[in-house]
Amino acid sequence: MRNLPFLLAGIISLFTFTAYADAPPAFTLNTTGFLDQGVLPVLYTCDGKDVPPEFDWTNVPPKTATFAMILTDPDAPGGTFYHWVLYNIPKTVTTFPDSMEKVPAGVMVGKNSFGKEGYNGPCPPKGTSHSYIFTFYALDNKLDVPPGAEGSTVLKAMQGHVINKVTLTAVYSRWLK
Repeated sequence: MRNLPFLLAGIISLFTFTAYADAPPAFTLNTTGFLDQGVLPVLYTCDGKDVPPEFDWTNVPPKTATFAMILTDPDAPGGTFYHWVLYNIPKTVTTFPDSMEKVPAGVMVGKNSFGKEGYNGPCPPKGTSHSYIFTFYALDNKLDVPPGAEGSTVLKAMQGHVINKVTLTAVYSRWLK
């Protein structure tokens, strides 16, 4: 009778271990360009070459049909500012190379808040520091959105279709000179 609590604890831990062992690996977004919650290198900003970092994603959720990638600056003076909007990324695409000049076939490029299609990196007002959030979405369908759609339009079209999302955040500051 004295061993009953130990026996029960052992059985519970066995079931707990089994439950965790059967859990699928987490959907992840990876980059070698910067550390999550770290400083974004100048290369990827308006003060550098203004090119996007490299990304890859792993452990794609089941039933994913397409992906979307949106880079936002929530600290912008006028509200959320979109720096990069990509959608209808085919499930077969698993990486974006460093300094990507041309998107892979099938990827739709949206209009950023600069009024341009494509990537325009962080460029906060001098003397300020902003956070930049790269959000990668796994979607259960292809979005019925025309080419060049704005970020808010893409986000609205994604409502009810996001299976999972992952984010990486970087900070960038421009100093007064």
